[in-house]
Amino acid sequence: MVKTVKKQQSFETSIKRLEEIVSEMENSAPDLDNALALFSEGAELVKFCSAKLYDTKKKIEILVDGKKHMMRG
Repeated sequence: MVKTVKKQQSFETSIKRLEEIVSEMENSAPDLDNALALFSEGAELVKFCSAKLYDTKKKIEILVDGKKHMMRG
């Protein structure tokens, strides 16, 4: 079953759904239209997860840099 990507979805939920998509495509041999829909959903989830990881990395860098400045001062 193909689901739409929700904007409020968590990173963990998105990863779980990606795993479900991979499993479904590997094990159930969906027809071409369903495979394309699953692939499209997966691509959106990857985009969402990548952005979430990037944002988290930047926040961590800001925190670490701030802590370095506090230790110097």
